[in-house]
Amino acid sequence: MKHAPEHTTGTNVAIRLPAAPPGGLTAGLDWARDDHVVCVVDTSSGAVRDRFTVEHTAAGLSAAVIRLAKLGCAEVAIERPDGPVVAELLEAGLMVVVISPNQLKNLRGRYGSAGNKDDRFDAYVLADTLRTDRARLRPLTPDSPATVALRGTCRARKDLVGHRVALANQLRAHLQTAIPGAVGLFHELDSAISLKFLTRFDTQDKLDWLSPKRLAAWLANAGYSGRIDPAVLHGRLAAAPRGLTGADGAAPAHTTRALLTVLASLVQQIKALSEQIGEQLDVHADAHIFTSLPRSGTVRAARLLAEIGDCRARFPTPEALACLAGVAPSTRQSGRSRSVGFRWACDKQLRDAVCDFAGDSRHANPWAQDLYTRARGRGHDHPHAVRILARAWLYVIWHCWQDNTAYQPTQHKALQRLLATQHKINADAA
Repeated sequence: MKHAPEHTTGTNVAIRLPAAPPGGLTAGLDWARDDHVVCVVDTSSGAVRDRFTVEHTAAGLSAAVIRLAKLGCAEVAIERPDGPVVAELLEAGLMVVVISPNQLKNLRGRYGSAGNKDDRFDAYVLADTLRTDRARLRPLTPDSPATVALRGTCRARKDLVGHRVALANQLRAHLQTAIPGAVGLFHELDSAISLKFLTRFDTQDKLDWLSPKRLAAWLANAGYSGRIDPAVLHGRLAAAPRGLTGADGAAPAHTTRALLTVLASLVQQIKALSEQIGEQLDVHADAHIFTSLPRSGTVRAARLLAEIGDCRARFPTPEALACLAGVAPSTRQSGRSRSVGFRWACDKQLRDAVCDFAGDSRHANPWAQDLYTRARGRGHDHPHAVRILARAWLYVIWHCWQDNTAYQPTQHKALQRLLATQHKINADAA
């Protein structure tokens, strides 16, 4: 891939804090569920100019913004990058700086704290860190509303998929006792044909009624499109251990129907969210970048876009993106001692999206497959090899993202070199 030019103008410029805070004040806001603590610090002396509690209501947030404006404070440090509090601060024109909870935990020791959690003290630490560490802090640069909406939809779908998997496992465990023959009859327990079958045949007595001919007729009416012969499916039912019958089988059937109802609803809502994701992705300005990646599909491309975002200034280098995604190793060095380990502090959602894409891309891209294979050959396990591949992909994605161009295999130099080498090897062997 061609390298992105040096960015000096436009949205790609990494926004920095001014050398001195406007008004000579910095504020820290310790976020909580019901109320928040705000501390305002004088930048010349580090003394507390004001400290107050904010209720988590529309009136409370509005009053906090007005109070900060009267004090002349234009910068606020906070632990989280989203939510109604951040939205209110940004809408009021305040500059928001995010200091993660892990950073805040380490910063407490700077002030001689015993490590105890105290909202008033944390608000002061946030404000004073914004005063003293300005050179290494960056203001929050929010994504576009389209990206924020897409991120919310993708994360909601991911959560529902997690619930679906858990509920399917619960149903499978229940069926092992109630009607074991239904487990493994079809490829997926939560598939449309499997849900229809279990809704119709929810007891062992109903399964016993089936014959190969009756099963074939029912499958035809249900629109079964599988390639397995009905006689084979009936053979699976006959070979499976028998479940509960009579009155003993009637009681578990209520549980079966309850689990099926919830599972079917989850499947339907996941499908609805997937369609919504497709619609949101189609109209997004960066869709062409992420849908061009190999095996990205719709949902996977949308997750990558949503988690990376569309604010180029947030990641001035590909290394910054790789570190936040948790696919770059963490190096610790002291004297002659040097260790490289797993990066625990990262954006978990971003890492999951990137690794999910990278792990599947190797089935469609020879370069990705070669990187993965060589990583496994060096003794790395599957997750580690996928992270190595994900890191390499992020360098490619970053350049496409910064240049606003779709991924083109013909322009991917590493891929073309590998294909040329393979072609030469094949030609020599022939």
